[in-house]
Amino acid sequence: MADAAAWGVTGGFSDAAGHWHDTPPPTAAAILAAMGAPGGDPPGAGPVVTFRLDGPPPSLPAGRLTLEGGASLQVEGLLPAGLPPGYHRLDTDAGEALAVIASPGRCPLPGRRAWGFAAQLYASRSRESWGIGDLADLRRLGRWSAGLGAGIVAISPLHATRPAGPQQASPYFAGSRCFANPLYIAVEDVPGAERVPAVEAAAAAGRALNAERRIDRDRVWGLKSAALEAVAAAGVDDEALAMYRYERGETLELFATFCALSELHGPRWQQWPADCRHPAASGTRAFASSPRGGARVRYHAWLQWLADRQLAAAAAEIGVVQDLAVGVDPEGADAWIWQDTFAPGMTVGAPPDEFNTQGQDWGLAPFDPWRLRDRGYGPFVESVRAGLRHSAGLRVDHVMGLFRLFWIPAGASPATGGYVRYPHEDLLNILVLEAHRAGSFIVGEDLGTVEEDARRELAGRDVLSYRLWWFEPVRPGGWPEKALGAVTTHDLPTVAGVLSGSDLEAQRAAGMHPNEESSAALRDRLLCWTGYDGSAPPAAVIEKVHAELASAPCLVVCATLDDALAVEERPNMPGTVDEWPNWCLALPAPLEELETLPLPRGLAAALGRRPP
Repeated sequence: MADAAAWGVTGGFSDAAGHWHDTPPPTAAAILAAMGAPGGDPPGAGPVVTFRLDGPPPSLPAGRLTLEGGASLQVEGLLPAGLPPGYHRLDTDAGEALAVIASPGRCPLPGRRAWGFAAQLYASRSRESWGIGDLADLRRLGRWSAGLGAGIVAISPLHATRPAGPQQASPYFAGSRCFANPLYIAVEDVPGAERVPAVEAAAAAGRALNAERRIDRDRVWGLKSAALEAVAAAGVDDEALAMYRYERGETLELFATFCALSELHGPRWQQWPADCRHPAASGTRAFASSPRGGARVRYHAWLQWLADRQLAAAAAEIGVVQDLAVGVDPEGADAWIWQDTFAPGMTVGAPPDEFNTQGQDWGLAPFDPWRLRDRGYGPFVESVRAGLRHSAGLRVDHVMGLFRLFWIPAGASPATGGYVRYPHEDLLNILVLEAHRAGSFIVGEDLGTVEEDARRELAGRDVLSYRLWWFEPVRPGGWPEKALGAVTTHDLPTVAGVLSGSDLEAQRAAGMHPNEESSAALRDRLLCWTGYDGSAPPAAVIEKVHAELASAPCLVVCATLDDALAVEERPNMPGTVDEWPNWCLALPAPLEELETLPLPRGLAAALGRRPP
């Protein structure tokens, strides 16, 4: 069998308590098989070299280096000083081509200390919403937040899901990390919608869905899809659409082709006709160039143009911080487009820990690090670039995945998974380069089991750490500057849920076998750090928590809209499926009401008192 360590399969890991866990031999064997690892050593140097411009230059084979801007120069050994950042190409004297990626080395930082609200966009409805929060609601939330002095709004991922079949609830289960879910399009803001009678009727039906707190994505999409088809039939801005298609290039065309093929053949591309299962297959090309196929490809590209246009409008109101999921749906568009770079039969998750005692299997497909390198990291570049589009910042979910990911063989328990290492220096160089091009800061969600070397490397790249009230051993005044500070996340309890004990009760009811001791410690911390007892009104405790958060020297701090409305239910209960309404609960008040309530304004006032 191949040397597992040489292929990046680790022998085990230390958990948060320092206990060592071996990678089971059957797991290591399954991972190697998924990589297609033959006996012996892994491939040598790949077709790409990345390096930091603020570090020593690499030594390269002799050849002609063509810079991204078009200029060229002869290279003999070490690269010369003064190269611009970018994606360059070296044609060696030996007749080989090598991608040379020059990175600035460190991410941009926010120009000043900022605060903002963190929102689950789907939950952030206004009275104008069609049953779900949309990009017009984001624009409204941004305008209101900016008026209170906020600098950012951080949102849940906008990632597209599978276009056919039921709508995926989790925004982190991405069909594509390169494009948006059309569900977030505000139909009445679409050019020409005011002239289409079907939109008015659909709007009334959509707004009626706001009466239910639980979001029904399939009903919402049924209304929006029919209305959007009607608007498209009435006429589209061909010139603007053509410019957008040219800008987004081949990746958009393939994504739109995937969407159109899904309409014809169903949601699982692995079960499509054999000549359509690959982007380069003859059936795929024939379909995309046919009148019927071409029209549907154009329609799905138009939906992406609409979403992009509305996101840009929201970003004009306030800095938007987008969220990049850690992986993709194995049956989604990205997995079809770049199927040759993923590890078949593997999913990504997390080992058991203090708060998720059974471990987690997220069901996401991982990149094979070797195949990804052989593609010059192109799929990773596209994913990061899309996340930074119209963004002041990008939160990279489970940023440790740039160093190693926990792979779980199909059908196995998360407890039997194993870590696989990734070329983190290359991936970080690309992340930094794309952040500089976008002028955006990067937040690395570094919660859970994290190697200390990874933390040091991220800090050395000016990737902001993620610091939470629930987890930090010291009060916010002792947190680091280069961090995003917050109280909680979508996967953790709200303040009101901890205070009342309802979150622990919900875990028990869901059969989660919660860590009772850790849950009690959260409540003890809440009362100790705020100075309140358990009978205090939730609003008073929440405001005191955020006044404490305001003392953090972190460059960015956030309050969730859930805490701003004293919501007891968390958005997501990791490890559950139907036992909890994951990603389906709207906020209990529309944005119009949120804007007038005292608690949201109190949190804004508390966070707004931070020094510049």
